Amino acid sequence: METKCREDPALFKLDTPEFKNIFSPEVLDLKKLFDKYNYEIRIAGGAVRDLLLRQQAKDLDFATVATPEQMKEMFTAENVRMINMSGEKHGTITPRINDKENFEVTTLRIDMVTDGRHAEVEFTKDWKLDANRRDLTINSMFLGFDGTVYDYFFGYEDLQNRRVAFVGDADVRIKEDYLRIMRYFRFYGRIAEKANNHDQNTLDVIKANVDGLQNVSGERIWMELKKTLQGNFAGDLLKTMLNVGIGQYIGIPNPVLKELDVLLNRSQHLDLHPMSYLAALLENIDDVTVLHARLKFSSYERDMAYFIVEHRGEKEGARPLLPYEKLVLNTKIKQKDAVDYVREVLKYRGSEKLLQQFNSWDIPRFPINGKILKDHGVPPGKMYGPIINRIKDIWIDNEYKQSTADLVKLLPGIIDEHKQK
Repeated sequence: METKCREDPALFKLDTPEFKNIFSPEVLDLKKLFDKYNYEIRIAGGAVRDLLLRQQAKDLDFATVATPEQMKEMFTAENVRMINMSGEKHGTITPRINDKENFEVTTLRIDMVTDGRHAEVEFTKDWKLDANRRDLTINSMFLGFDGTVYDYFFGYEDLQNRRVAFVGDADVRIKEDYLRIMRYFRFYGRIAEKANNHDQNTLDVIKANVDGLQNVSGERIWMELKKTLQGNFAGDLLKTMLNVGIGQYIGIPNPVLKELDVLLNRSQHLDLHPMSYLAALLENIDDVTVLHARLKFSSYERDMAYFIVEHRGEKEGARPLLPYEKLVLNTKIKQKDAVDYVREVLKYRGSEKLLQQFNSWDIPRFPINGKILKDHGVPPGKMYGPIINRIKDIWIDNEYKQSTADLVKLLPGIIDEHKQK
C-alpha cells in the first residue's frame, strides 16, 4: 500500500532520563548478543511512544532483521533459555536474559493475507515495510539503542499534536484487523488532550466497518475496552463508541444512555471502575448476563456488575451507611470483594460523604459461631443458618455493641420463635 512517508526516517537522537533508564544490564546484554551475531535490533511500538512523551517505558518490545530460526540458533549457541514458543509463527521469540528478564523480540514482517482477525506473515529486512503494517502512526516508530528515532509515517508529528491516526488508509487498516477499531479508542484516551476532537472521516470509516467486530473474540474486545475505560475521557469515548454502532457487537444491543449521562454528571471524577460505566448502560441483571456471555469477564468483574445493577438504587434508613454495612457483613462472597463492590456502588451513586464514612469503617467481627450455638443448646442441622442470621441482624441493628454473652442470652427466645415458625 503506497502511503505518504518520509524520505529520511531518522529524525533525531533521544537523550532523556527516561530513555537512559531503560538500559538495565539485561537490555544491554540482549543488545550485545545481537551485535555479536551482526543482527540489527531496535526498540519498537509502545515504548517508543511513551519515551517520546517523556514517560517511563512500561514494556520493552524489540524488532530485528534476524529471522526466528536465526534467533533460535543464536540463543541456543549462547545458552539463553527461550520461553513461550507460541509466538514463533508470528515471528516472535522470547529470550530470558540472565535468567532474570524476558523480552519479546519480533522479526520484521509483512502481513501478506489478512481476514479481519488473523494475518499470514512474511519476514523482511525492510524496517519501513514493517512500520507500514502497524495500526496507528504513533505506534509505528522505532528507536535505536543510540537514541535515534526512526519515524516513517509522521507518527512523531501526530504525537506532538495529540492526534490518533491510522497508518495510510484507515479503511484498509481496519479491514486487516477489526480489533483496530477498539485500539483507536484506547489510544485516543491515552494521547488526546480533548474528549471529542476526533477526525470525522476516521469515525465515518469506523462506523462503516463496525460490523466486523462480530467476528472478533470477546476476550480481545474486552482487553481493549477495559483499558479505554481506565484511561482519559472514558465516559465520552464510550458514548462515541455507541454512536458509531459498537454496542450491538460487544453485547450491549440496547444501551441505557440516559443512565450513563446521569453517572457521568454525578460520578466520573471519582475514579470509577470500568464495570461502573458498563453497568450504567444495562437495565437489569439479565443484561449483565448477556454482556458477560459476549465479553467473558473475570468472575470478579462479572460479580461486580451484578452487584452494582442490583444495589445501585436508593437505600433508606435512619443510619444511611447501615444497608451497606449489612451487604458486607451478610455477604456470601469473599468479604474483601464485597467491600470493593460496596465502595464502587457508593462511587456510582455519587455518595461521596458515605464513601468517606465507609472507607473509615472498621469491619466488626461477629462474636457468635457454630460452636457457641451448639454449646448453648441449638441442635445441629437446618436451624443453624436461620438462627445465626437472626442473631446477626439483631447485633447489626444494635450497632455491634452486644458481646458474645449479651447475644447468648437472646438464644432461647430466638430458638422458640424459630420453632413456632
